[in-house]
Parts: sequence; C-alpha cells; structure tokens
Amino acid sequence: MSTAILTGPPAPGSSLDGDLRSLGFDVRVASGPHETGALLAAVPAAERVAVVDPRFVGHLHALRLALTDPRFPAAAAPGVLSAQGEARPALTRALAEAEGVGESLPDALADALGADGVAVHRPELGSLVAAVPVDAEARHAARAAVAAVDDEAVRLRSAVKAHDGFFTTFFISPYSRYIARWCARHGLTPNQVTTASLLTALIAAGCAATGERGGYLAAGVLLLVSFVLDCTDGQLARYSLQYSTMGAWLDATFDRAKEYAFYAGLALGAARDGDDVWALALGAMVLMSCRHVVDFSFNEANHDAQANTSPTAALSDRLNSVGWTVWARRMIILPIGERWAMIAVLTAVTTPRVVFYALLVGCAFGACYTTAGRVLRSVTRKARRTDRAAQALADLADSGPLAELVAKAARRPLPVPPPVLALLGAALLFAVAATQDIGGTAVVGAAAGYAILAGLAVARPLKGALDWLVPPVFRAAEYGTVLLIAAEADAPGALPAAFGLIAAVAYHHYDTVYRIRGGTGAPPSWLVRTIGGHEGRTLLVTLLAALLASRGDDFTLALTALAVAVALVVLVESIRFWVSSGAPAVHDEGETA
Repeated sequence: MSTAILTGPPAPGSSLDGDLRSLGFDVRVASGPHETGALLAAVPAAERVAVVDPRFVGHLHALRLALTDPRFPAAAAPGVLSAQGEARPALTRALAEAEGVGESLPDALADALGADGVAVHRPELGSLVAAVPVDAEARHAARAAVAAVDDEAVRLRSAVKAHDGFFTTFFISPYSRYIARWCARHGLTPNQVTTASLLTALIAAGCAATGERGGYLAAGVLLLVSFVLDCTDGQLARYSLQYSTMGAWLDATFDRAKEYAFYAGLALGAARDGDDVWALALGAMVLMSCRHVVDFSFNEANHDAQANTSPTAALSDRLNSVGWTVWARRMIILPIGERWAMIAVLTAVTTPRVVFYALLVGCAFGACYTTAGRVLRSVTRKARRTDRAAQALADLADSGPLAELVAKAARRPLPVPPPVLALLGAALLFAVAATQDIGGTAVVGAAAGYAILAGLAVARPLKGALDWLVPPVFRAAEYGTVLLIAAEADAPGALPAAFGLIAAVAYHHYDTVYRIRGGTGAPPSWLVRTIGGHEGRTLLVTLLAALLASRGDDFTLALTALAVAVALVVLVESIRFWVSSGAPAVHDEGETA
C-alpha cells in the first residue's frame, strides 16, 4: 500500500482523509516538516509516498492524477506531491532543507525536486479544482468550484485520446468509454481487455479462414468488436491510471498481430474458394509495415531537433485551424479505425481479393500523402539533428554484420547522401529480382551489391535532412525482395512461408521502435547479429532461392525454418526484456496508425 502524509490535521469537514484512503493510501498525519521527515523515513524506500497539504480542496480525480499515475517518478498539483522509489532520495533531501517554509510544504518540495533534477509531472487538470485556500472565504469558494464541476464526467472525457481518427472519435469512443468505466468498476485490467481484443481478432481471422459467406460476415462483425475492445483498453488505462510496462508492450504489439493475422485468415479463406491472394496479403503487410517505419523514423529524427522550423509545418498548422480539414486529413491517411472499419465491411459483403485491393490502394495513397508531406517539411526546415536522433535512426536501420563490416572498411564515406545510396541498393535489388531467374546467381550478386551499398549508407551519422528515409528504404528492400522471390518461386506454399518470415522480422522492427520510444535503446547487438540484419537476411533468402527454388518443397521448407528461427529468437528476447527490464510504461497517445 502507498502512504500519504498529511503535513497537519485536516480542516474540519474535509473529506481529504477519506479521499486518500479511497485511492489506496495509508494516511498518516504529521505536525510539521520534522515529523513529516520521520514519517517518510518509516516508509519502505521502494514504495510510493505522497505529501499532502491538509488544507487541500479539490476533486478526487485531481488527486488521482497527481498521486497515482505510475508512469512518472514524481508528480504534483497545488497542495499535493507524490514520489516513487527513484525520487525518494531527492524528496528526503528536500525535506531536510524545508524548515521554516511559509508556503504549502508540498508545493515547496515539488519545486525543490525540480531543482534537484527530478522530472516532476504536473498533470493538466482542465476544469478540475486543486487548491490550497488560506482562509475560510477562499475555502468556501474552492468548495463551490468543486461542486460546480462533475469530476466523473471530466474523468470519462479524459479517458479518450485527445487526437484520434474520425471513425474512432464519432463511432467508437462515445460508448467505449462507458465500457471502460464498467470494466474499472468490475476490477478488470487493461491487459485483460487487450488480451480479449486479441482473442476476438484471432477468432475473426478463423471465421474468415472458413471461406464461407457466413464466416466472412462473422469475421467482419468480430473485427469491429475487437476494435471496440482495442479502444477500451487504452481508455480503461487512462480512466483508472492503470499503466504498466507489460501493458505498453501488449498495446504496442497486439494491434499489428491482430491485423496481420486477419490478413492471413482472409488469404486462407480465399484459398478455400480457389482464389490465391497470398501475394496481395503479403503486399498489404509489407506496405503497412513500411508506412509505419516512415512514421517512426521521421518522428525519431525530429524528436529533439533544434531550430525546428518549416513553412510546410506552418501551412499544416493553418489548415488545422479549419475544423473540417483536420478530419479530412486524418481520414485520407486511413488510420487504424477507418482501416479496420473498411476491412470489416468489405469482408462481410465482398471477397478477400476486393478487401486487399482496397487496402493496397487506400494505404498506398495514405503512405504517399504522409511521406510527401514529411519530405517537404524536411527539405524546407532548418534544423540540426542531434546525436540521439542519429543513433535512433542507426538502430532503426537494423544493420547486421555485413553492413557493419562495409561501414568500417569505408575509411572515407562516399560524398553521396545516405538515402541515395540506400535507394540505389534497393533499386538494383528490385530490378534484378524482377527480371532475372531467381534460381541463378544474378539475384544473389544483386543482394551482395545491396549489402555493400547499405553499409556505405550507414558509414556516417544519419544527420542529414532526409536521412530518416534510410530505415524505410531498407524495410522496403528486404520485405519487397522476399515478396518478389516467393511470388516467382515454383515451390508450393512459398508465399505463406514468406508471409510468416516477414511477420517475424516485422515484429523485431516494431519491438525496436517501442524500445527506443521507451528510452531504453535498441535491442542488444547480439540479437541483431544473430538474425543477420536486414542485408544479411536478404542475402540469405536470395541464396536459398538460388539453391532450392527448383527443388520442389525445399525452398518453402527453408523459408519456414528461417521464419520459425527468427520468430523464436526475437520473441524470447522481447518477452524477457518487457517482462523483466522495468522499462517505462510508454503508451501511445498520438493518432493511431
């Protein structure tokens, strides 16, 4: 149990003691800073502790936001301060120097923690009240202000993301927030809801795999139910502040697992009807994964850019001031809400082939729109990328031993921008793979040339205006080559096996992104080397094709074995990391992709 220390007796008629206990705090009362320090010392060092001014008047949800959010080492609102284990030493030092403080002690301690280098989170309270009245008149006014605002209504509104897609905002969130509240009141956790969403999507994929109209109809309905639950888990986390490292990992990975599993279900269902759409399913997964890495790379490159100005960004801000353009621009990029609604409806009333055609066209347009806008912003802004941004891009590049060897051997980096080198390598690989026999040596030679150019592309820090394009180009080169080779192979089942391989590799790349977002850095170098890096895997697939493509099922078996091996290595390491590392509970609060 967490401990709350009141710095004096509560005011007559105050509900502060009961409010703190309802939030799970063991309440203790001190007579001043000295006794507050003694009570603090008695609380185990790893536990959360709150210091609260007894004069505090405010909403229960204001206390909840300031005192119970697990994502921050310290948080504060007027009259209240909470500190988790990592901030406790600084709090002890601040209390030791707090004798004679004339203002609210928690406010003074919050300022002292900030001066000591502790990041003190101050939640946006909006219309919620949190005040420390100094006399009876001010207390009466504060209580009246509390009575005038329904904090439960505010809590429900704040459970919904501030920025979301049109479909989610107007067709899901108006009722999913109440489902989230029901879950909170019945003791369900966000992780349980996330798992239920995954299971529902997997059942939907199984229904689609039947290849029957009734199965497709059930699949469409269940996919929408899964999306409702997907929205509910995040709203439940925000409603009850149940953030966790495990929840962050599940939330980050399950969306892709659900969507790509549904693609596989559609492909299996189509195969039962005699229509082979595995190439389309694989193409949709490749397109979505590449589109996401564009988002990730651009954001990481500009996460802490200095002098970050751009006429294009200014134009975007002006467009955002016109209400309808905001929704139009969010819809045309086909974010997850609109995309899943489209998939669900088309699955129920058309065929898998139509679903994939619509996905490919819609996502390609969205990808071109967002990428073009980001390229314009990059070439028109005057910004200096930091070492942190360059390292993040290098980690996202996922370069293996071959590229590292080439980069080290290049004593002087070529006077060619890294994106150009990456594009040349990808173009060479695609051109040869699309025009030459995959059973010959030409494709292997092109893959070797791609590995060399990939190494040269990362031979210097990725700090150029467009260097954030390097990781997306590498993803497109690797995934696209696997798709081309599997599509050209005569081996039965090569495309489903390639689907599994790219799914395993894509999981590794998404895992890399969320580790970087959490501030813990990329996966360990041994993992990247073990699975070969993007250039090593690409070269290996071309070698397998040259050796086995004409030998019946051997190529399919080799791709399947490679997919299983990569999946086992990356999943075991990923699960170990997210379960045991204590990584920050980073939850995505931006627009869904």
